[in-house]
Amino acid sequence: MTDSLRAFTALLDDAAVFPPGNLPLAEAVTAHYGHRRSGYAGLVGPLVLPAAALGALAPLLEAGTAPLALSVTLPGEPAAVAPAVAAAALDTVTLAAVETPLAAGAQIGELLGALEAALPDGVTGYVEVPRDERGVAVLDALAESRHRAKFRTGGLVPRAHPSEAELAGMLTGAVARGLSFKCTAGLHHAVRHTDGELEQHGFLNVLLATEAALRGAAPEELAALLAQRDAVAVAGQVAGLGDERPAAARASFTSFGTCSVAGPRDDLIRLGLLSATAAA
Repeated sequence: MTDSLRAFTALLDDAAVFPPGNLPLAEAVTAHYGHRRSGYAGLVGPLVLPAAALGALAPLLEAGTAPLALSVTLPGEPAAVAPAVAAAALDTVTLAAVETPLAAGAQIGELLGALEAALPDGVTGYVEVPRDERGVAVLDALAESRHRAKFRTGGLVPRAHPSEAELAGMLTGAVARGLSFKCTAGLHHAVRHTDGELEQHGFLNVLLATEAALRGAAPEELAALLAQRDAVAVAGQVAGLGDERPAAARASFTSFGTCSVAGPRDDLIRLGLLSATAAA
């Protein structure tokens, strides 16, 4: 892997079948194999699929290739964990992670117990942290487990996008507990921007804010970093972190789900953070 790719290793979880991309399963699987054979393969994490799609996956898998790394999303009930793990047990698939919200009425202890019982060693469980009064308790419980947090950073409607202050609080809460996390939805581009009615966060902003949280910055400083819209300035700050500080931030901010691998890749090239030759 080239140096220009290393800071962004496995940053992009390939969620092509989810909105707003909504790629049909067969096309998403074919495209994912293409990403894995490309010069930018180091950027790409597992293919993210809902548990309901697993029954149709086997005929689409390529024989004679390395196993397909898969992250499976669940509906949130503890009873859904074990069947999904069983359904993902295919010859040419490696289950990398399971992602689940906390369903209404479910208890975090029960959900973590189901994850612990069903997930083999090496398979990561991500629990989406509710954006309500349950959030602190969920973070506390996750910090006492081997599983990780998942933060929702956007969606199809304005209210799905947390404000800079809210997201800064999420990042602060995870870092203070030594808890790794991924993000999902809304991080379509590298830098914060407006898309119609949607105020969308940038994944480089999140990286900078995570690094700031690790060095003890106040939530207000994190919110200011999340609010930056000058793409050249943001890219310059990321480049100025050197090698060790991005690596530490990535240990906390592990990845984000994106319905387009090409969009974030092209942003990194355009901002000079990724070599176009390396990503060819």
